[in-house]
Amino acid sequence: MKVKAIAMIIGASLVASTAYAANQGEGKITFTGSITDAPCSIAAGSLDQVIPLGAVSNVVLAANNNTGVSTPQAFSIELKDCVIATAGTKDKVSVTFTGTASSYDATSLGLIGTAEGAYILMSQADGAKVALNTPTAARTLVNGTNNSLSFTAALKGGGEDAVIKPGSFQVPTNFVLSYQ
Repeated sequence: MKVKAIAMIIGASLVASTAYAANQGEGKITFTGSITDAPCSIAAGSLDQVIPLGAVSNVVLAANNNTGVSTPQAFSIELKDCVIATAGTKDKVSVTFTGTASSYDATSLGLIGTAEGAYILMSQADGAKVALNTPTAARTLVNGTNNSLSFTAALKGGGEDAVIKPGSFQVPTNFVLSYQ
């Protein structure tokens, strides 16, 4: 009887110590994504970006009758694994950005936060302005390689009537690709 009792105590001790050792940290991993009907994939790092524009001086924005512009910050949308089956068919892409329009420039992003008197000015790599809700000029894709759609964003003063108020902002924009 004593042998059975000792065996049960040892067995219970092993189970208890194993259970304790097994949970030394835990977590969760969630894989997300989507499948699109497009000739290129969008790189994971391009789907959810944060582009810091810095802590811009109100004096910079107030220059030239409140139309001063901060130093533009580059960002891109990386397209990868492009397969162009037939030249001239879905071998070009344009990008449309959406978001809350500025009261100073209806084709640019307005600030959301405590900062006031400026807006987000986006441009294409060639310097052409990106207008909200309007497709960019179509860019030709290269088959079999990665393609980078390059842009810049800067903070711009709202104009002569704008009162530039220091504060913080966080401005989201979504993009939609359109293949031609």
